[in-house]
Amino acid sequence: MDVAYVKACLNLYAVLPNLEELVAHDPESARLSENWDIRIQFFARNGPTACVAFDRGQCTVNRGNHAKPHVKLFFTSPDHLNRMMDGKANPIPIKGFTRLGFLSKEFPKLTDRLEAILKAGEEQLRDPDILALNTRMTLYTAACAARELLLYDKIGRLIAPSIPDGAISLAILPDGPEVTLRFDHGRIDVLKSGVDAPHALIQMGSMEIAHDFLNGHLDTYAAITDGRVRIRGQIPMIDALGTVLDRVPHYLS
Repeated sequence: MDVAYVKACLNLYAVLPNLEELVAHDPESARLSENWDIRIQFFARNGPTACVAFDRGQCTVNRGNHAKPHVKLFFTSPDHLNRMMDGKANPIPIKGFTRLGFLSKEFPKLTDRLEAILKAGEEQLRDPDILALNTRMTLYTAACAARELLLYDKIGRLIAPSIPDGAISLAILPDGPEVTLRFDHGRIDVLKSGVDAPHALIQMGSMEIAHDFLNGHLDTYAAITDGRVRIRGQIPMIDALGTVLDRVPHYLS
């Protein structure tokens, strides 16, 4: 797959799903969306599709087409979708013209808040709530991005066959969150939870340690040696995952 297609998959299936976490864990976003009842379909020609649904205080982001979306946003190509996500283009509404006010005024408040937390600077990250939410989102983004890269990225597709069936879990101690990549005969699922007896496990000792580890600000070998990060199980699975995640900056920055 070309770079634009892979980036579009990452945008829709790894970045956009963070709206779920934003609405669930950010009080400002929860207040903003508490009365929303709307389903927004994102559709790129020759590219990925996803639906963002708000149901009075809850948000879900699902792959594929919804049977009855209120709004359909069309993109002429994966690159068009990527440029929209980068703030350099606008979607083409093909359904839901009566909701254009919502799309131009209300929804951007939420996406702006998402961007602000995902790209929070040092000053903002001193707030433990912002740090926790940023790290939670980074954890889930990494797992979802790994799935897309293993399926579509040229390097990821070479690595995927070497990963045996089983589960790789990443957990932030002491109380989570936790995410699992489950491999089953070519199928890759991402679970926002742990599983019993994963084949490989990465445990990060705190939210601060997880933030530094996931953002490449930590000396991994030193952290493993002194116990801030613990790994166990099938190390080749963890090494393969690390190689794939090194590809994320190639698409997202």
